[in-house]
Amino acid sequence: MYKVFVNNTPIILSTKKSIEGYIKISIKEVDLPSVIRDILQKEAAKIEVKYHLYHKSEDKLIEQLYTKLPVVVAGGGKVYNDKKEVLFIRRNDKWDLPKGKAEKKEDMETAAIREVEEETGVTGLEITKFLYRTHHIFKRNGEFRLKVTYWFEMKTDYKGELIPQLNEGITKVKWKDRKKAKKALLDSYENIKQLFSYEYLG
Repeated sequence: MYKVFVNNTPIILSTKKSIEGYIKISIKEVDLPSVIRDILQKEAAKIEVKYHLYHKSEDKLIEQLYTKLPVVVAGGGKVYNDKKEVLFIRRNDKWDLPKGKAEKKEDMETAAIREVEEETGVTGLEITKFLYRTHHIFKRNGEFRLKVTYWFEMKTDYKGELIPQLNEGITKVKWKDRKKAKKALLDSYENIKQLFSYEYLG
C-alpha cells in the first residue's frame, strides 16, 4: 500500500479489491487531476473524501501512478546531531525537513546531502540508512505535479551556525529534541509524520 498526499489528505494506492468508506477507481483509468481537484474542493469545505486507487499488481500501482502526472524526484534528510536532536526547517508556515529536487544524473544520496547542506548550512553529513519514499502533489505553473522524495537518516557532529536558505522560502532552521520535535510535528505535514516513530507522535 502507498499513500499520495494532497495537502494532508492521502490517496490510497493498494492491491485490495475495496476499502470500506473509500471511493475505488482503477489506477489505469483514473483522471488524477480531477480526483485532486475534488479533494481540494472538499478540503476547503471541510468535507472528508477518501479515494482508493486499485491495481491487482503492486508493481503496476507505482508504474501507473508515474504516468498520470509530471514527476519531480527529490532527496531529503532526517538529520541527527550528537545530542540526538533532529534538524527541522520552517517553510510556508510549517515545520518541515530539508529536501529538494535532484539534479540531472545526480544519485539520491548525493542529492539529499546537498539539499540539506544548502537549506540549513549544516555540513559533515553522513547517511546512516534509507528511510522511506514519500509521494505528494503540488502545483507549479498551473499544473499538478507528483513529488517523489527519497528520505535518508543522517548524522553529523556539526556545531556551527544554522543558516536558512532564504531564497527557498526557509525562515528558520532549528535542532529539536524529542519534546520540541513532537510539538513541531503538530504543525507539520502528514508525509513528514510518516518518518517519525510513535514515540514522537503519541
